[in-house]
Amino acid sequence: MAKPKKNKTPVKMEKLMSLCKRRGFIFLSSEIYGGQSACWDFGPLGVELKNNIKQLWWKAMVHENDNIEGLDASIIMHPRVWEASGHVDGFHDPMVDCKECKRRFRADTLEGDSCPECGGELTSVRQFNLMFKTHIGPVEDSASVAYLRPETAQGIYVNFLNVANSSRQKIPFGIAQIGKAFRNEITPGNFIFRSREFEQMEMQFFVKPGTDEKWMEYWREQRWKFHQRLGIRQDHLRWHEHGPDELAHYARAAFDIEYKFPFGWSELEGVHNRTDFDLKRHTEYSGKDMSYFDQEANERYIPYIIETSAGVDRTMLQVLVDAYEEEPGEKENRVVMRISPLVAPIKAGIFPLVKRDGMPERADEIYHELKSEFNVFYDEGGSIGRRYRRMDEAGTPYCITVDSQTAEDDTVTVRHRDSMEQDRVKITDLKPMIRNAMLNYKRPETVDIFDTEENGG
Repeated sequence: MAKPKKNKTPVKMEKLMSLCKRRGFIFLSSEIYGGQSACWDFGPLGVELKNNIKQLWWKAMVHENDNIEGLDASIIMHPRVWEASGHVDGFHDPMVDCKECKRRFRADTLEGDSCPECGGELTSVRQFNLMFKTHIGPVEDSASVAYLRPETAQGIYVNFLNVANSSRQKIPFGIAQIGKAFRNEITPGNFIFRSREFEQMEMQFFVKPGTDEKWMEYWREQRWKFHQRLGIRQDHLRWHEHGPDELAHYARAAFDIEYKFPFGWSELEGVHNRTDFDLKRHTEYSGKDMSYFDQEANERYIPYIIETSAGVDRTMLQVLVDAYEEEPGEKENRVVMRISPLVAPIKAGIFPLVKRDGMPERADEIYHELKSEFNVFYDEGGSIGRRYRRMDEAGTPYCITVDSQTAEDDTVTVRHRDSMEQDRVKITDLKPMIRNAMLNYKRPETVDIFDTEENGG
């Protein structure tokens, strides 16, 4: 039997993955031992970018709203939590195995009835629970079973009354959380888009029944604006409304923000009306009353929940894909990461033009002055052009060069990443320049040299 053709990784993804390893954004976990499939380590640039995205999300959710509180719930929760949520009984994917090569696949992603790798015969479909199971304590028996959480939302639901009472918040109010989640995916892939260990940024907004549609529209608008703040090209974003066949049984309405990745349009973030399903389930399974007493209305009710749920890793991949560009050159293409200065890992590179005449010492002074407020990078190795290119690949908005004129008038040469233009800037104006770029960055209109067909048209 002929060997089936595999789906080819788009060229842009291959190049981006290579750059991520070369420049220290993302490494395969445990690579020296052959790697741990679908698990990733975030290098010096990657952890900065990731943290910047999380900090921006936290600012947009918690610090810029008076009615949203933060939470950091435990990864390991009481197993009854996952019975109440439906994960123990219903968190499954249909799975088949190849009888020849022993590879495992999600049945709902296959075309035909043979193995896509070797053409071998497949087993019948069976359900595979995606939760990672573990045991608490020294004895491994049914009484000690626990799970690594497959989502962060349940930690918010079970703490609803704790947060409401301790913070004295009144409905409508929200609880925000950033944290790790774990899913034993059958077929993870597309780099960090789908992995077995990932981070979520979730906010659950508790509202009075009857006001849920209004708040649903409000949070749809707010979440769209967040991706605009990240500097993402708007024509690469769209809304997808869940149809009747997609809608979860507990949801009244659900919308996803999708991004046009090289491998096609895929979900970034969900905004869902979960009704009162979650708090009712936890009331039923725990025996604790999860209702809320509304003093102004003098009534008690189970709140509806408007959920906003985004993946940190997917959001990071969106930023990286959207930023990656190649500009044709005579000898080689110029690779540039047009990351918004707001989340760029390094805000500026500081260079002495040459290693003499006091230039390294002055550059070092500027480096430490800027480092008190921004993450900046000092580099005196190689030609100035080569140093520029390294910063372009890191997504650094500015390169600041100390030269012979600096000693005369306290100015430096500032080279702009996006335009490659250079101008003279007073040293005292460098901090305001970077602050302004972080607040008012506008991505230039550019043409992606990669064929749009690999994006799915």
